[in-house]
Amino acid sequence: MANTSNTPKTQNSRKRESDAADRRPSPMEVLRHARTQFAELTGMEPESVTSFEQSEDGWTLEIEALELARVPDTMSLIASYQVELDPDGELTGYRRVRRYERGRADPHRQRGR
Repeated sequence: MANTSNTPKTQNSRKRESDAADRRPSPMEVLRHARTQFAELTGMEPESVTSFEQSEDGWTLEIEALELARVPDTMSLIASYQVELDPDGELTGYRRVRRYERGRADPHRQRGR
């Protein structure tokens, strides 16, 4: 039986696997993966990402999601969630930071004006 562990093809394959393991995800990959993970965990589909930043510990996002649909739509309840991710883009935690009716201005954001 031949030993193929040192062939150029095998070495290239190992290098690609190592490079992929060492490579950090791009911000867009992190964003897409965070939205998917959030939806799986909460059962709510994210409507928008209103904040996205990288920190020493990973990533922090603020995601808005429809919590309660009402008629008319302007009366539906929207919630903002702070989502924490590790450096690889894996969700490590989330918490609701605000809840408001879609048709109303967010008082939290008007204070600075």
